[in-house]
Amino acid sequence: MNDDSSPFLTDDMAEDGDTPAIEPTSRMLSWARNSALYRLEQRMMTEKQLRDAIMRKAREKFEDISPAQVRALGEFAVTFAYGIKALDDTAFAEITVRSGQRSGKSKRGLAQKLQVKGIARETVAVALQETNDLLAAVIFARKRAFGPFRRVELDEKRKAKEFSAFARNGFSFEIGAKVMAMTLEEAEEIIAEAPL
Repeated sequence: MNDDSSPFLTDDMAEDGDTPAIEPTSRMLSWARNSALYRLEQRMMTEKQLRDAIMRKAREKFEDISPAQVRALGEFAVTFAYGIKALDDTAFAEITVRSGQRSGKSKRGLAQKLQVKGIARETVAVALQETNDLLAAVIFARKRAFGPFRRVELDEKRKAKEFSAFARNGFSFEIGAKVMAMTLEEAEEIIAEAPL
């Protein structure tokens, strides 16, 4: 790729004396482009995940690479991925939220997961608007055989264990108590009425 308009595409710039090279070489840029393509073919990634992966691998792959070159390769990979429309943090957040909701993840847990992956708070807030923590808690209870899906007799130890599990997974005490008080029919109705 010989696009003279790109600020990254320059002739190979080796280190000049003790001054580290600032611009990545054309070999480095070619590697970053191919590495970004490979990673994005394997799975959907956020901007932060792609940048971090490229920067980490660049440090491993190229000897004597300067920190400026590492940063430039990370930015080049992200710019390239946006250019081919392979990165979309909004779509990533929406897909993660839908999938998480169907598997019983709380709104709080999903928000934390997305923020760790580098999604902006505003994007996370928009993606979480349609979530229903009660539905997610019922699905979680079904997966763990809690509340209305319990197969054993409820005692104080079991009750504490179930409430603790709800809390650890980001559900409020009120949501946990609501699910624990449901009948099996009520819980199954909530799941049946949920949009796919």
